[in-house]
Amino acid sequence: MKKYDVYGMGNALVDMEFEVPDAFLETMGVEKGFMTLVDEERQFELLEYLRSERSVRSGGGSAANTVVANAFFGGKSFYTCLASNDEMGDFYAQELVRAGVGTNLAERRADGVTGKCLVMITPDAERTMNTYLGISESLSVEQLCPEELSESEFLYAEGYLVTSPSARPAVVEAMNIARSAGVKTALSFSDPSMVKYFRLGLEEIVGEGVDLLFCNREEALLWGECRTLAKAVNKVRQKARSFVITLGSEGALVFDGDDMHEIDACRVTPLDTNGAGDMFAGAFLYGITHSMSYVQAGEFASLAASKVVTTFGPRLTPAQYAQTLAEFKGR
Repeated sequence: MKKYDVYGMGNALVDMEFEVPDAFLETMGVEKGFMTLVDEERQFELLEYLRSERSVRSGGGSAANTVVANAFFGGKSFYTCLASNDEMGDFYAQELVRAGVGTNLAERRADGVTGKCLVMITPDAERTMNTYLGISESLSVEQLCPEELSESEFLYAEGYLVTSPSARPAVVEAMNIARSAGVKTALSFSDPSMVKYFRLGLEEIVGEGVDLLFCNREEALLWGECRTLAKAVNKVRQKARSFVITLGSEGALVFDGDDMHEIDACRVTPLDTNGAGDMFAGAFLYGITHSMSYVQAGEFASLAASKVVTTFGPRLTPAQYAQTLAEFKGR
């Protein structure tokens, strides 16, 4: 038995979520549906315009949302990240502790500014993110915990780390440690902009291949440099021994290494798609590390993702995680 089911690494970001009309994005020159890196001044400018609006604050970061989901479902998670010793950093570390996630943040945190993600939700439930990474941009090999990584069943890294000159080689090193220790490797492309603008860095991280890849339709098409999903699937198979391609309201494709499976979507009316892919990955990883087949894990992940898109924020309450698992097992 491994000490951890999932060792995650990614950005430590405190999410601040607002409901906005499409006109706000147009007026402010924000590209809808993408994650865009901004400096602190730009993020402050946007927040000034939103100051009178109701917001929800929560722990965030793509891979963090995934390992938190895995932990609340009953899995064992560890998370490597970089947060500061400011109030936001305290809030972030406490969120991980409450979820039962082991983390390198238990050690002394450095001076600086903890990263923040401004999440703007439009009436069609689409999420648009403007992110100031703060100290998280300096994540490096120094934050890796090789002993915990070697004692994990899966390494899971978010594609967002490709934007950082220090985090990208840290992911490459983590992948090498994992392979040497017999730990399976998993990667999420995270956002179409990562594939579109940082492809060479993602290719460096993927290397000769990963054991499990998570992406959505648009990311798969960009990776395959093609217009049809069938061609994209063939390109993904060249670098991933197994993979999940989420298709929104059309469900997902799951390849288990031998066969392709179509997973139905759960029919709901979404309020907020922020965190849907992260939740899918967290539930899926929980499933395959807890005796579920890839099909069962895909069905469970589809159910879990349907729950998070009907609430605001990228995470559920502890009770909702437990209820979702109980609902799936009761089918």
